[in-house]
Amino acid sequence: MTRQRHEHDMTYFESNLHDTSMADVPISAQNQNPKTQSTSSALAFLPHIALLRLRPWQLVLCLDSYLAADRELTRPLPLTSPSIKLKHERNRERQERTAMAAGDGEVAVPAAEKPEEDQVVNPWEVSAKEGGKIDYDKLIVQFGCQRLDQSIIDRVHRLTSRPPHVFLRRGVFFAHRDFNEILDAYERGEKFYLYTGRGPSSEALHLGHLIPFMFTKYLQDAFKVPLVIQLTDDEKCMWKNLSVEESKRLARENAKDIIACGFDISRTFIFSDFNYVGGTFYENMVKIDKCVTYNKVVGIFGFTGEDHIGKISFPAVQAAPSFPTSFPHLFSGKENPRCLIPCAIDQDPYFRMTRDVAPRLGYHKPALIESLFFPALQGETGKMSASDPNSAIYVTDSGKILKNKINKYAFSGGQDTIEKQRQYGANLEVDISIKYLGFFLEDDAELEHIRREYGAGRMLTGDVKKRLGEVLTELVERHQRARATVTEEMVDAFMAVRPLPNMFN
Repeated sequence: MTRQRHEHDMTYFESNLHDTSMADVPISAQNQNPKTQSTSSALAFLPHIALLRLRPWQLVLCLDSYLAADRELTRPLPLTSPSIKLKHERNRERQERTAMAAGDGEVAVPAAEKPEEDQVVNPWEVSAKEGGKIDYDKLIVQFGCQRLDQSIIDRVHRLTSRPPHVFLRRGVFFAHRDFNEILDAYERGEKFYLYTGRGPSSEALHLGHLIPFMFTKYLQDAFKVPLVIQLTDDEKCMWKNLSVEESKRLARENAKDIIACGFDISRTFIFSDFNYVGGTFYENMVKIDKCVTYNKVVGIFGFTGEDHIGKISFPAVQAAPSFPTSFPHLFSGKENPRCLIPCAIDQDPYFRMTRDVAPRLGYHKPALIESLFFPALQGETGKMSASDPNSAIYVTDSGKILKNKINKYAFSGGQDTIEKQRQYGANLEVDISIKYLGFFLEDDAELEHIRREYGAGRMLTGDVKKRLGEVLTELVERHQRARATVTEEMVDAFMAVRPLPNMFN
């Protein structure tokens, strides 16, 4: 009974004492030397202890316990203490983030530790600060890739005996990782395959979505190599909060637009993650996951504690197609062919991670050839977005809608009046119609003529927008005719898991 009463009194004392704040302790007691601070702190608390009306023997026991605990807190911590271990662990994590691609020349500033920047470029956001435009030179330095120079373009021409694509000639695809090694391998007679993809978040593609597929079609025809196209319906289910069923439906609809680009079915395999992931593909995902720590993925992609675990694990899904064993029906028995990935540069973080992992798993590092962003109609501050229909030209737009969007929303570098335009000419650096013509007007001589006349003031904004409307109407209507011929059976055929026996012929 006495023991129970003693324990009750001690509990009462501790609960009331812990409610007392250090703010009630005199400053002189807080700032004293640790050797004397215990006693001083206890003395400072005596008025509060007095209020508890303890018996003398209780007061002695409690003060003794308090002084012992306080001495323990001020005692130097051993190196094996949890606090020291935690500090060392955090230092190690910080070093790991900054060395996420050590030895590959691809170290980038971790997203989670970057200061505020004047531009944001990642797989989910592309924007420039205060209405500026994307600085691609700075992006090359930040990501650690290389600029695509004229010598490589000339080499492509020589090896394929085809004129370089307009996207190569005009620098739309402007950066790369190890593209020269792909060309070296091709020249030695070694095989490689192409890999690109699409995140199906909308019913139809816009012109910006078409760019990697148009260029990939050129690469497939020029080098006569197989192609795998990943539809990341799982990604959009997680990021866009779509249902699984809706994500899968959009994947098939987007597949029709991709097929309409003219890919060779004897060399092309299209797959959606929800339907294909499993077997050796999933095995590769697990191997990749084991090579990439949580801190590394946070450093690359900037994930936060608010992001669900599906987002954190997804990068391995987009990395796995870079490895040929993910497609045993295509590459079983083949000698580890290399992979070339045409994509926009905002996808670079995925493959920077993949290139770090590849040698550890016995694969070649995937090579990349990366494009500029197709700007929104309103200007070059970001890329064309499917979430803003007035910023984009869709492949489903009629000629009338398309021309109205150009006339109403396409940012002009021309002057406010005809007189000023004749006198000063247009600012070609900001004019969206000129930018779009640079992507889609095939004739180099005509493009140069328009640039010269418009810049000198001999052409008006209306003239340039009219020509752009003609070029894009022809492109979109041609795509619409091709898509109208794509049936559900054709989608099934492209997405069937099957060998492609003539894919290298």
